[in-house]
Amino acid sequence: MAMPSDIKIVDLMLGIPMSEDNQEWYEFIKPLLMDNESREMFKMPAQYMFKDIPQIEGQNDYLAYTLAQMDKHKIAKAMVGFNPHSEATMRAHREYQDRFIFDYPANANLGMEEVKNIKRLHSEFDIKAVSAFPSGLCPQVPINDKKWYPIYAACCELDIPFVCCAGVPGPRLPMGPQKVELIDEVCWFFPELKFVMRHGAEPWTALAVKLMLKYPNLYYSTSAFAPKHYPKDIINYANTRGADKILYAGYFPMGLSLDRIFSDMGNVPFNDEVWPKFLRENALRVFNIEE
Repeated sequence: MAMPSDIKIVDLMLGIPMSEDNQEWYEFIKPLLMDNESREMFKMPAQYMFKDIPQIEGQNDYLAYTLAQMDKHKIAKAMVGFNPHSEATMRAHREYQDRFIFDYPANANLGMEEVKNIKRLHSEFDIKAVSAFPSGLCPQVPINDKKWYPIYAACCELDIPFVCCAGVPGPRLPMGPQKVELIDEVCWFFPELKFVMRHGAEPWTALAVKLMLKYPNLYYSTSAFAPKHYPKDIINYANTRGADKILYAGYFPMGLSLDRIFSDMGNVPFNDEVWPKFLRENALRVFNIEE
C-alpha cells in the first residue's frame, strides 16, 4: 500500500516558470473574468483554491530550478506546455529531451490553422499530446463542439492523446463546456482517440468512472489536486478495475509545490500493483514515451 521509493516518476503536468509570478500564463483567460478579485488580486485565476502556490523568487535560471525540483522528488520525465516564446522551454527541448516531453495547448476557434500548427509541431518538436481548456477559451468551446472534431481527427492520425480539462473549472468561469457527460459523444465517435481527463472531473467523478468502464480509450489524470484530495471514486476505481486508466499529473508551479504533492502522496491508499502503473507505466504506454 505504501508508495514505492524506487520508481522513476513521469509527471504529466508540470510547468517551467517564466518569471517570479508567471502572470504571462494567464493572459488568455483575462477577457472571461468578470469579478474584480480574479482580475486584480489573484496571482493565478484559481488562487482561492490553493494554499501553497510556490513562491519563485531570486532564481537566475528557471530551467535549472525546475530540474532541481524534479530530481528532489525522483521525477524522471515531465510533460510541459509547449511555449515557443519561453527561452526556458526552448532550452528544455534543445538540451534535456531525456527529461521533458511537450503538449500543445490548442484553441479550437482557430479551425484548420490549428490543425496545421499541431501537425507542424509534432513534426518539428515531437509534441506528445494536444491539451485543451474548453472553459478558458474565448469564446468557450464545449468538449463535444464540432470545432474540436478536426483536432480530434488530427490526434488520431498522429496517435497522440488529447488531454482535456473536465469538470467545474477552478477559475470563475462557466462550467458548461467541461461537463463530463460531453465526453461520451467524443469517445463514441472517435474510438481511436486517446482522451485523458485533466483537473478532476468534479463533481462528476462517478460518471467519469462509468465512462472509463465504457470506453477503452478514456483515461484520467490527477492534475491540480493534492493527493489527499484525490476523489474517492478515482482511488476505488484504480484499486479495482482501473489500474491501467489512472495517471499521475501534478500542478507545479502553477498551484502546488512538489513538496506538498509528495508529502501527501504516501498516504494515498493505492494497492501495491497500482503504484508503478499510476506513477510511470501508464504514462509511458498512453503517451508513447520512450524509456
